[in-house]
Amino acid sequence: MFFGLSLWQLALSLTLAFLLDKWLAEPKRFHPLIGFGNWANWLEARCRGLNVTPMWQGRIAWFVAVVPLVSLIACLTIGVSSDVFTIAIHATIVYLCLGAKSLEQHAMAIYTPLNERDLASGRAAVQMIVSRDANRMDEEQISIAAVESVLENGNDAVIATLFWGLLFGAPGAVLFRLANTLDAMWGYQSDKYLHFGRFTAKTDDWLGYLPARITAFGYVLLSDSKSALECASQQAGQCSSPNGGLVMCAGAGGLNIQLGGKVSYHGEWIEKPPMGKGQIAQYKDIPRACHLLNQTTWLVLGMVWAGALLGY
Repeated sequence: MFFGLSLWQLALSLTLAFLLDKWLAEPKRFHPLIGFGNWANWLEARCRGLNVTPMWQGRIAWFVAVVPLVSLIACLTIGVSSDVFTIAIHATIVYLCLGAKSLEQHAMAIYTPLNERDLASGRAAVQMIVSRDANRMDEEQISIAAVESVLENGNDAVIATLFWGLLFGAPGAVLFRLANTLDAMWGYQSDKYLHFGRFTAKTDDWLGYLPARITAFGYVLLSDSKSALECASQQAGQCSSPNGGLVMCAGAGGLNIQLGGKVSYHGEWIEKPPMGKGQIAQYKDIPRACHLLNQTTWLVLGMVWAGALLGY
């Protein structure tokens, strides 16, 4: 039993959640994570007024933001006697945590205008998913940003969410997605969040450590394995993110493309380390990255089902 569920119940719940996400995508209105983001902003303002160091302000804010909500989800899911209702409630909650379809939609919204040589629309679309200065991007930089987002966020929005859902059911998926959302809000290494967001960033790194390696394994197995493994082992250590760098290097190597290069953040150009090898990523590689992520997700779900069937 895993958090009150058998492995076959978890396998079915996670698969249904993924299928729901593929069918319905994220809710267009009243998305729980948007509400959580508003709650986190309100909480940050209050915690910054506490008479403790910024590091402790950030820790307190994280626990107050995350623990009560995860505990509430746990109370809603523990002790349900009906197998059908148990599977349904876990599947529904995990679905609300997933972002596979949304990620693909955002990526293809970048691919379509680039395919039509509409650079302005491509810039507008890529600005929806990255914090870079899109108005300074050329076609190559937009393509790189889109592929990087699919490969990296595929771990956060899909594989890692399923991983923690496998370990602890719906509460585990909620825990990861809330922690990951806070990292996107507070985890930047800026003056404002250098101390306040340190606990948030480290927690997200820890929670994403094993899932990132599972994602990278899928990218290696389902693409050019030799190139993916070589790039992951040789290049990941040069990246600032211990998890994102690994999955992007593995994915880029497997697709035989190169990511990284010049990026503009808040008016300042920085040089990201090279990830992958071969030709520089182009817009036609965006659907290829989406396909690799989709295959990796089904591989992970297949492994869960294999474990359930063998264990049964």
